Amino acid sequence: MPRESDGAASQTVDASRRTWLAAERTWLAWWRTGIGATAVAIAVGRLVPAVTHGSRWPFRVLGIGYGLLAVAVLVIGGVRQRSTAEALRRGSYSELSTPLVMWLTAAAVLLSAGALALVAVRL
Repeated sequence: MPRESDGAASQTVDASRRTWLAAERTWLAWWRTGIGATAVAIAVGRLVPAVTHGSRWPFRVLGIGYGLLAVAVLVIGGVRQRSTAEALRRGSYSELSTPLVMWLTAAAVLLSAGALALVAVRL
């Protein structure tokens, strides 16, 4: 017959495992976001200028911006994964920096607004 303390230990292990797996899924989400931004950088910087008529430089600048955002997201995701893993080992929590979130959001909004403006003017 299982003891009550065995159930508590099992639940603790399950909670810890779920927490580690959630952290891993979050890291993979950072990767997906970085890869998505890379795809947008290529599309905006190389593919769109090939099918439009007129100056290519605005699209290239926008593509470079998305490429820089992609690199930032990938690097930040890796750093975030490391700090989260360290916090989990200590049994604590590593909060995502609010200024970092605001900077990434502002960059994405500016790039998206630039893309919309180019589409409105060019197409």
